[in-house]
Amino acid sequence: MWAARYLAMNGKRRLIGSFWHGSMANAMAQAIGAQAAFPGRQVISLSGDGGFSMLMGDFLSLVQLGLPVKVVVFNNGALGFIELEQKSTGFLNFGTEFKNPNFAAMAEAVGIRGVRIENPAEVDDGIAAAFAHDGPVLIDAVVNRTELAMPPAVTLEMAKGFTLYMVKAVMSGRGDEVLDLARSNLWR
Repeated sequence: MWAARYLAMNGKRRLIGSFWHGSMANAMAQAIGAQAAFPGRQVISLSGDGGFSMLMGDFLSLVQLGLPVKVVVFNNGALGFIELEQKSTGFLNFGTEFKNPNFAAMAEAVGIRGVRIENPAEVDDGIAAAFAHDGPVLIDAVVNRTELAMPPAVTLEMAKGFTLYMVKAVMSGRGDEVLDLARSNLWR
């Protein structure tokens, strides 16, 4: 979603993905196929921690096949879209939290260069280091869990559902979640 919204396709760059609602765990698999088909092109996989975790076994294919794919994992410790969907329909989020490993350290353990970015000030240097490396790289980008991925249009139904979620969160003692959402998306 972030790539479709913020990266410009210019005739030389292509965005490939499964853009069906609720699809998960396809970015790295598609990147492996694209890199194998076009070995001379730079291929970048962008995925959330949930989708990446589902295919961690395929991550080893990068080493086995010698594919220099750059894998970016947006590590927010949650099934972010599922959590947002729950909130937008008025439900308190449940069962969406992850206790992730340090994905960069995991990459190093299997022979792939790992770069962990935990602070926005580290982004430029971390990405430069990743793209300067000849082989495969995993960028473990620790991102804000409460950053909202806004849909192209917000419907009245979504606004009502999100309002219901906020009321339920406050009433159940989870008002801190509502404040985190406001800090991340309104008061910056």
